[in-house]
Amino acid sequence: MVRAARLAIVLVYLSCAQAALGRGQAEPSSARDAYTRAIELESRGNQSGALALLWYAAGLTPRDADVQNRLGEALERIGALDAAIDAFRRAVAERPAFRKADNNLILTLVKAGKGPEAIARARALVAAAPDDPDRIFTLGLAESEQDVAAAIATFRRVLQIEPKHTLARYNLALVLKRADRLPEAIEALQRALEIEPRPEALYTLGVIYWQQGDTERAARALRDAVAADARYADAHYTLGAVLAARNDWPGAVDALRRAIALRPSLPGAHYSLARVLQQSGEAAAGAAEFEEAERLRKRAQAEQEAGVWTAVGSRTLESGDLTGALDQFRRATAVFDGYAPAHFQIGLVLRRLGQSEAADAAFHRAAQLNPGLVAPTGPQ
Repeated sequence: MVRAARLAIVLVYLSCAQAALGRGQAEPSSARDAYTRAIELESRGNQSGALALLWYAAGLTPRDADVQNRLGEALERIGALDAAIDAFRRAVAERPAFRKADNNLILTLVKAGKGPEAIARARALVAAAPDDPDRIFTLGLAESEQDVAAAIATFRRVLQIEPKHTLARYNLALVLKRADRLPEAIEALQRALEIEPRPEALYTLGVIYWQQGDTERAARALRDAVAADARYADAHYTLGAVLAARNDWPGAVDALRRAIALRPSLPGAHYSLARVLQQSGEAAAGAAEFEEAERLRKRAQAEQEAGVWTAVGSRTLESGDLTGALDQFRRATAVFDGYAPAHFQIGLVLRRLGQSEAADAAFHRAAQLNPGLVAPTGPQ
């Protein structure tokens, strides 16, 4: 369901690429301008605006490998894996030696459940340069979801060639953890931290200690993780859970509130906070937090369902069935009126049906919900 909702958003951006450029911004004069501005928006955290500009640039220059690769990265971030794979394939087709795009393609294939193809591509890269540690590392990543034993052997091969390859050592620890070989995983993490104190390594170390029941070491590692990266929401959340297990209610509340502030929709954080508040004697505050958690759960469920209907409607629209698409988009807004992409698509269909006033109303509603979704001015 989540994936379908994200796909719906991608389809919206595809249909409105030249329109969704955001208020107060001049329309780019070229694909390169759009691409440059997309990178700038990404740096500001405006991922949806960047995606719209990348769609626009890709439409103008479909054979630009850099644009296609960046588009693929943006799509992968929102979970539109099939669309991302298509973009990475185009980038590699246009520039066969584009290593970054090839790596992105391999890793996205793994996420999309296409492990055999990912491993085959990674092995081909290694065959072309058998002693390249980065190519071998990519093979290990591809193997991680398919063959744990092979992945362990591959990461160790990387470390034989390049002992200070921190990412290889970290990912070796992740695979060892998955294989329930926790002492070996801890050793790999500690050696990685000696080379580079990466927050994700500290976080994973904390999780392993917690699994072993050592909450003191777990809390220490997780505090080190958030000290290394104060915006690490998962580390704050897990620290809150560990502190709650130690009956440190004030510490748990503080950590969980920090996690929620960083990522308001972090799964489980609101429920965890509610339980901690109740256990610490703050019954009213705990009840309020449970109510908020339930509200967010219902909203997410409705948004996912609206996304599914919008995805169905977008495909119907592609087939030329305007009436059928309009019905499906309206079903989306009936499920969740706050779903801006569905209102925007309704506006597109109504405009094509010649119902300009109704289209303007739909575009206005979409812009109220998401100011980046401004009405298109060109022909549809």
